Amino acid sequence: MDDMLKDFVVEAMDLAVNVEEHLLRLERDPDNKETLNAVFRSFHTIKGGAGFMGLPAMVAACHLTENLFDALRTGAAPVTPIAIEAALQASGFVADQLAELNNGAEPHSLAPMPHDLEVILTDAIEGKTGAPAPAAAPAPAPAPVAAPAAAAPAAVAAVSITSEDGLDWEGMYETVMPAGSYTRPAVSAAPVAAAAPAAAAAPAAAAAAAAAPAAVGTAVAAPAKRDAPEKREERPHAAPAKEESIRVDAVKLDALLEVAGESVQAANQAAVLLERLLQFKFEGQAQTLMATLAETLERASRYSTELQRATLATRMQPVGRLFQKFPRLVRELAKDLGKDVELTIEGAETEVDRVVVDSLYDPLVHMLRNSLDHGVESPEDRLAAGKPAKSFISLKAWQEANSVMIVLQDDGKGMDPVVLRTKAQQKGLISESANLTNDECFQLVFLPGFSTKEVASSVSGRGVGMDVVKTAVEKNRGAIHIESALGKGTKFAIRLPIELSIVPTMLVSTSGAALALPMAVVQRVVELPDVFMEVGGAPVLKDQGRPLPVRSLADALGYESCREKVGIVVAAPQPYILAVEAVDGTADLVIKPMTAITVEGITGTARSAEGELVLVVGLSFLMDGCRGSVRMAA
Repeated sequence: MDDMLKDFVVEAMDLAVNVEEHLLRLERDPDNKETLNAVFRSFHTIKGGAGFMGLPAMVAACHLTENLFDALRTGAAPVTPIAIEAALQASGFVADQLAELNNGAEPHSLAPMPHDLEVILTDAIEGKTGAPAPAAAPAPAPAPVAAPAAAAPAAVAAVSITSEDGLDWEGMYETVMPAGSYTRPAVSAAPVAAAAPAAAAAPAAAAAAAAAPAAVGTAVAAPAKRDAPEKREERPHAAPAKEESIRVDAVKLDALLEVAGESVQAANQAAVLLERLLQFKFEGQAQTLMATLAETLERASRYSTELQRATLATRMQPVGRLFQKFPRLVRELAKDLGKDVELTIEGAETEVDRVVVDSLYDPLVHMLRNSLDHGVESPEDRLAAGKPAKSFISLKAWQEANSVMIVLQDDGKGMDPVVLRTKAQQKGLISESANLTNDECFQLVFLPGFSTKEVASSVSGRGVGMDVVKTAVEKNRGAIHIESALGKGTKFAIRLPIELSIVPTMLVSTSGAALALPMAVVQRVVELPDVFMEVGGAPVLKDQGRPLPVRSLADALGYESCREKVGIVVAAPQPYILAVEAVDGTADLVIKPMTAITVEGITGTARSAEGELVLVVGLSFLMDGCRGSVRMAA
């Protein structure tokens, strides 16, 4: 893919996602003129770039959808369910073609616009809803894609399509057209219907519906009164402001972050060496040189830390980029399942490492599908249970210390721990004698092959999905936990590090091994007694008035037993005290994932300031009480 096509695809994909969000908002608020105009502008922008890039099917779909929204915003056609559905189908078609291009497909290999899409868009433009369209503003028939189209009045299209990176797609489209055959629409701050008397609205709408060209090479008539030179004088003034941002290959950012992390690590090691050198006595010129060296190293350490922070900031992205893809998914799946569901999103501005954002799409899709299929009830069942017919699913994100919390919660029927345990036993996933708490029963859904569905559907029931969710979360050094109440609903809580490469840790040692624990789960450090009181044969220690179980880190990792004198209160769903031999301080470590071997409980390696190899204990391992789900349930 050449650079210009790549830029177009990246920008158009962002626009296509925003279009879906606007359409779902418009479905709830059909009279929102601002949203109508936003959708019109998005399709208009994509059409201009697609025309310049020689993508006729995309141009055709955008052209008809643009006609539809011009008719909607001028009142020539009503905002109806068929209009929303038509626009969503058009948006999906455009998104699919963009995805193909992004995956390396050649423009000439893309499929033509489906006939069904053309039909539904045409019906929506003509106001076919079972009720007659408004007589004062009859909806025009769309111009055939390959036929000449009449030009729009200058005041019709309120658009500006200079892209985020300063590329003016419509300007390039205008350049390749025959001289005088196409001039861009004039910019207007309001729809025609608001600027002209009602008597003039109908002819304006009719002209607007056939305004834009369908593809490169389509000849259109330009109105004589258009003041093209004046518009060309205005365009250059907006371009410089768009050049404040550039696109950088993610691989280059990753390489820069690794270099920045290593520079911090080197600076820390140099500081430790200097501290050791200063224990010796220096005199004269040597003393002066050592003082200068100390000052230089301090400055180098400060700058390397700033470089690291700045590099990390370039990788951070709001989770809203991920969340905005889900409202349409929920809408369509709820429709297929015959359920009335509303998705609410909070905290979309919360930032997290881009790698985390990219890897969370599939897990969240699995969770939403399970929530819709298993969790929320049908309107009839909800009414029978004394609930509102409409069910609600919320997706929230927020920053908590050095972690990002993502919580998906529904107000459905909840999970029955007895049913979960019975199903797991029937499938041979746990032993018949397993004695599990309710909380442990909820975690059974993460076992591979687990499902409560008797018959698999197109949505769920094949025993895959939730184990994939847990695996994906743990791959990003995160943890996931379930809470549920019968008749009230279920909550999935995901905890993830804000960024993946550098993690604040507590350094500990046990059985001769140097280990690092993520600070995200460390509450405080306590001294352990020589003798513990016991409950059910297990050691227990009171912490701030509450009895907490004590678990040995050495035992959990399979190390030799040792005298563990220090306890760390772990902020897990079921809090406990982790016993270690010693606490050696805290450090921000550059984490390297383990790829060659897999060790339960260990998620990566790092180097301490002294250059010592440190094993990083997994967040999920600690959140699960130092036991994997399978071993816990066996």
